[in-house]
Amino acid sequence: MSNVLPIEKKIAAISALAEGSSIRSIERMTGIHRDTIMRLGVKVGEACAKLMDESMRDLPCKKIEMDEIWGYVGKKQRRVSDADGDNKGDAWTYVAIDPETKAVAAYKVGKRDFETTNRFVDDLSMRMKNRIQLSSDGLKHYAAAVERGFGVDVDYGQIVKVYRTSPTEGRYSPPQIESVIRNNITGSPSRISTSMVERQNLTMRMHCRRLTRLTNAFSKKLENFKAAVALHFAYYNFVKVHTSLRMTPAMALGITSKLWTVGDLIGLAQ
Repeated sequence: MSNVLPIEKKIAAISALAEGSSIRSIERMTGIHRDTIMRLGVKVGEACAKLMDESMRDLPCKKIEMDEIWGYVGKKQRRVSDADGDNKGDAWTYVAIDPETKAVAAYKVGKRDFETTNRFVDDLSMRMKNRIQLSSDGLKHYAAAVERGFGVDVDYGQIVKVYRTSPTEGRYSPPQIESVIRNNITGSPSRISTSMVERQNLTMRMHCRRLTRLTNAFSKKLENFKAAVALHFAYYNFVKVHTSLRMTPAMALGITSKLWTVGDLIGLAQ
């Protein structure tokens, strides 16, 4: 059914998805059935995943910040049973961003474990053209993964934030930072920071409805979650003009010379 939609309807639906609207709200705004919106979103998202994989290569980045953002599929991890398998529960999205061009250079969806961390860092290392300065948080898997993926050809440091715990704080109150520790792991990193990738995590939660907290908009299938994440990053890199850059991150990085449209993303799925 999504194949027979007019292109104007497709653009309206995908634009709304990329800006953080829920499927049911898009159904009310456009008159397109929610199942059709879902199928269209998955189809375009899979094409966006291919775009990101093929275009984000041989990147001339100098610095990279990486982090993970939590989500879940079907149900939260504490409710997952043995019968659910690996496609339910926690779904972490690993993100690597270039703080200078604001471009997302690589991402990976999976569990927050050693295997996924290794695949993510290996993929990131193959996309870099030059020796980079790499920053991450203190996730225990990163050090070994960076050594495996980059060897000694990287300036890598970790930033560890120690938070103050207080029994009087509300459940959703942000904890206060007590101290910040920066550790040089490999080479000579000059500035260890994850502030830009943490800001990207906020952008992702605001523009990817499946990551919005305390709603029923979470993904019910892993393939739908991956498609939504791919759509977000392709839209962010190629379509959305960054205010400080006055161009898209992909243009700033030199991956493309044109300003892409949502119609261009849809065209990839034809």
